[in-house]
Amino acid sequence: MKRIALALVLITTAVSAADKKILIQHTGRQSWVSDAAALASYRAAAGSGADIVVARTAEEFAREVPSADGIIGGVSKELYPQAKKLKWVQTISAGVEQFSFWPEFVNSPVTLTNCKVVQGPTIADHAFAMLLALTRGLNFYIPNRVKKEWGGRGEGPTGMTELPGMTAVIIGAGGIGTQIAQRAHGFGMKVIGVDPEPIPVSNYFSQIVPPDRLNEVLPQADVVFVSAPLTPKSEHMIAGPQFDAMKKGAYFVAVSRGRLYEKAALVKALDSKKLAGAGLDVTDPEPLPPGDSLWNFDNVVITPHVASAAEGSNQRRVGVISENIRRFAKGEPLINVVNKAKGY
Repeated sequence: MKRIALALVLITTAVSAADKKILIQHTGRQSWVSDAAALASYRAAAGSGADIVVARTAEEFAREVPSADGIIGGVSKELYPQAKKLKWVQTISAGVEQFSFWPEFVNSPVTLTNCKVVQGPTIADHAFAMLLALTRGLNFYIPNRVKKEWGGRGEGPTGMTELPGMTAVIIGAGGIGTQIAQRAHGFGMKVIGVDPEPIPVSNYFSQIVPPDRLNEVLPQADVVFVSAPLTPKSEHMIAGPQFDAMKKGAYFVAVSRGRLYEKAALVKALDSKKLAGAGLDVTDPEPLPPGDSLWNFDNVVITPHVASAAEGSNQRRVGVISENIRRFAKGEPLINVVNKAKGY
């Protein structure tokens, strides 16, 4: 009888140990978040403190939401009312705008964490790839391969230039913006940051100003990088007056969210030749429709929101998610906690 009682105690303990359920929705578009290696990392991190449940279809996900304590990825407004046990949501990106414009979630006790900082190196590389494509005329020369034309200097684009001595204004001096600043500094550029937080000046930033001083520093910019999160306060913060404040011949590179800038104002600045060119990994809307006027400019480089795509970036994001799973399973404080009221 003692052995039976002991066995029952052990079984009960084993069952109650994993009293938390963490739900992950598998998607083909972001398969790295739930591939075999990622799931092995999550389960090792959870140990006996939480069960990792993978939903392979939208129907499975909807069925599992009511009993989920944590969700990796996100939850829709339609399913959220059913998530009665939900305590934690971990996004797989740095941006959390899908929650920032949602008062019911912002005012809820659910903890929100993101993958800030870890995507910074990859996105910063992409930002400079776009800038260099424009300053070195690659947007003009790359299509020559298809036409099998050599093309000479005399036929190339005018205004090819170099980066040393330029001034970069980086809107959003957080994890991504700091990585952009490091690269800009390495190229011999002066760097000015714009951020609502009191970020101290570093070796990379010569100056950091709050958003209400944006128009003061824009006239100094040879290139403007947009790496700020999308929040109710930052939406369309770069509009007609801001493009007007930029110097003639400046470059504009956006790698965070398309709704930070007004597309019509950008088109006007390009059409009037106020800007030398633009690099856009993010637009509004996405995908950019075939008939959109941005496709008409030879000096605009457009990529389909892929700046964070890299094996290293994905591995670092899995590392953040795994660490938070470990902490959640053990009841420890989470990392990368988002201030839901601020949106970052």
